[in-house]
Amino acid sequence: MAAAIASTGSTVVIFDQDLSPTQQRNLEKELQVKIIDRTQLILDIFASRARTREGRLQVELAQLNYMLPRLSGHGVEMSRLGGGIGTRGPGETQLETDRRRIARRIKKINEELEGVRSGRALHRRQRSAVPLPVLALVGYTNAGKSTLFNRLTSAGVLADAKMFATLDPTVRLLTLPSKRRVLLGDTVGFIRNLPTTLVKAFRATLEEVAEAMLILHVVDVVSPHAVAQTAHVFQVLTEIGAAETPQLMVLNKIDRLPPGEADIEIIRCRLLGSNKHRGKAHAVGVSALTGLGIADMLRAIDEVLPFDPVVRARFRLDAGDGANIHLLHQFGRVVGTEYDDQHCVVEADVAQSLKDRLAEYSVE
Repeated sequence: MAAAIASTGSTVVIFDQDLSPTQQRNLEKELQVKIIDRTQLILDIFASRARTREGRLQVELAQLNYMLPRLSGHGVEMSRLGGGIGTRGPGETQLETDRRRIARRIKKINEELEGVRSGRALHRRQRSAVPLPVLALVGYTNAGKSTLFNRLTSAGVLADAKMFATLDPTVRLLTLPSKRRVLLGDTVGFIRNLPTTLVKAFRATLEEVAEAMLILHVVDVVSPHAVAQTAHVFQVLTEIGAAETPQLMVLNKIDRLPPGEADIEIIRCRLLGSNKHRGKAHAVGVSALTGLGIADMLRAIDEVLPFDPVVRARFRLDAGDGANIHLLHQFGRVVGTEYDDQHCVVEADVAQSLKDRLAEYSVE
């Protein structure tokens, strides 16, 4: 390896597995170049992608947890030699100071992220108060989730052919062919052997997937590693407690398949193999780039989601009840409004679950 480094003039060696702090120090000492392992590389990519405050906090937490056990022994300035029996050298003092500083920062970030987590929980409770199903786009990194998300919602999120282009989750409203409205969330791409530090740091984000009513599992069907990538996504879903959530497999990039190889059922069976979820996961073929198959996918979502029929109803509300009047305008289609003394009578097409929620104001 040293000869290869010398012949190429390399200054960095990247290992496609995790290294212990001791292994990393020994390799740097022997090879005299910077050593980066799999986790550190992924963390560096994440750090360059984070845009929101939450995303930066999550990445910083993962980096600090990774860095903490790797502090000791970095260079001669960390010398443990003291001036006498029972004394500590300046290196040891600096080492402990760095550890304490990092520990304090980790504690502060955890407290801030707990606030983020509480905020997300509050948003989920508010969403559950209004009957809007939540859908989550998941898949291996670079499978085309953000392109599909933009195609469906015109959200304009970054869609780029690079790993982890989407780091901060985005949620948008989507109207299905049945006129039902749902919330669709774009999430960070999964990867094989996702570092545990990242799973912990992005717990608040991944909870959005676990709470979804339906998971849209996007697969890049032209990838030579599609079978393995599909298995890795199932593994991560199991780790975050979302394995039993209903799933629709979205087989993306079918426009790039050779003629005669775009049989959706054959591709689905090949991707799932002996996976225990094989019988549960429905599949549909699309091209997020060209729009091919999008209409079929929306109809499939309508079929898989628990049905919440739209009905016409009349509600007699206090004229000052702005919250419920706003609900009817936001999540229904108001066809008429009348004012009667101190009351407002609203006629609207609404989901049955919303009518049930406002049953005390309903009038025939």
